[in-house]
Amino acid sequence: MSETSSTQAAPPRLADVVAALDGLYPPSSAAAWDAVGLVCGDPEQRVSRILFAVDPTADVVDEALEWNADLIVAHHPLLLRPVSSVAATSAKGRVVHRLIRGGCGLYVAHTNADVAVPGVSDALARVLGLDHLEPLAPSPLVELDKLVVFVPTDDAERLVDALAAAGAGEVGHYRRCAWTTTGTGTFTPQPGASPTVGEVGRVEQVTETRVEMVLPRRRRHDVVRAMRLAHPYEEPAFDVLELADEGRGSGIGRVGSLAQPLTLDQFARLVAQALPFTVQGVRVSGDKDALVQRIAVLGGAGDDQFDAARASGADVFVTADLRHHPASEAREHAAGDRPYLVDVSHWASEWPWLAGCESRLVADLGEQGSTVETRVSTTRTDPWTAHIPSRGSTP
Repeated sequence: MSETSSTQAAPPRLADVVAALDGLYPPSSAAAWDAVGLVCGDPEQRVSRILFAVDPTADVVDEALEWNADLIVAHHPLLLRPVSSVAATSAKGRVVHRLIRGGCGLYVAHTNADVAVPGVSDALARVLGLDHLEPLAPSPLVELDKLVVFVPTDDAERLVDALAAAGAGEVGHYRRCAWTTTGTGTFTPQPGASPTVGEVGRVEQVTETRVEMVLPRRRRHDVVRAMRLAHPYEEPAFDVLELADEGRGSGIGRVGSLAQPLTLDQFARLVAQALPFTVQGVRVSGDKDALVQRIAVLGGAGDDQFDAARASGADVFVTADLRHHPASEAREHAAGDRPYLVDVSHWASEWPWLAGCESRLVADLGEQGSTVETRVSTTRTDPWTAHIPSRGSTP
């Protein structure tokens, strides 16, 4: 359990906390089927205490309410599938009712936290001692353009506002980003022109501002249209430049390396020590005496990424919820018997992310002049409660 507290600054509004979390884990990066963001809570409520947990279960709600938390930040959605009722006649409905009665909000960062940098799999990789991380299955990069436009200096700020409203100028956690410089523009209006500045047939010189803003290529039409509508000139001078791929490291899973090779048995024991206790423990498939060093990890269920793990050249693939047939087929088709498999609890594989989410959120809110008390939940929400060895098994 970790706790931080301070009384030197005012607690933020829930709306401010949500904005900070959305900046760390943009909802737009979540899978189309996912349900992320604020589930319940009053945006104007002040947030003094935040509990971080993998699952918003009844036990976690007990912990939050006993601690007088104002917000739970959870990884797994409470309402992943659409519902027509949150009446207290269902388990999930009871959770919603208890949260609202207790004045505690609920925020979810799920697949958007999986693909973030750093995200869920980064945290898993770090607790296992992996370095030189790269995505296991890279996300398609957002193709970017840059708009360069020249505008009379008095109209520059208004134009930047219009371009930002159309989707330009978003860079990481920042919005309305623009670069400007001032110079002199010259032109000669021709017959048929209707110039905002100057007269037909006469050379004009105007103090203009060069505005540069990046934008997603998919928003090009909207941004150029907004530029034309907001620009005072009949014929604005502008360029749209396609930017090169930056090769950013977002995506599902991570691949990295141990500082020194270990046997598969040694590595599996390292995994067992690094993750919180679960009844399941760690399951291993492979030659326990084989040396391993390049490791692929994926927090949560990962047996849909066997091809990526194999293509990565990993000696071992660490993930959760491995099913019999996919795992069996993966081992049958593994080149040189690799990657070996290390299967851990779903909850345990994602729990390390909570501490990083906590520290980044506290830092962001601190930069805004707000402070909160935080706690990472140690309530074990893994569903299994007992493990009984099979008949004839050996220790």
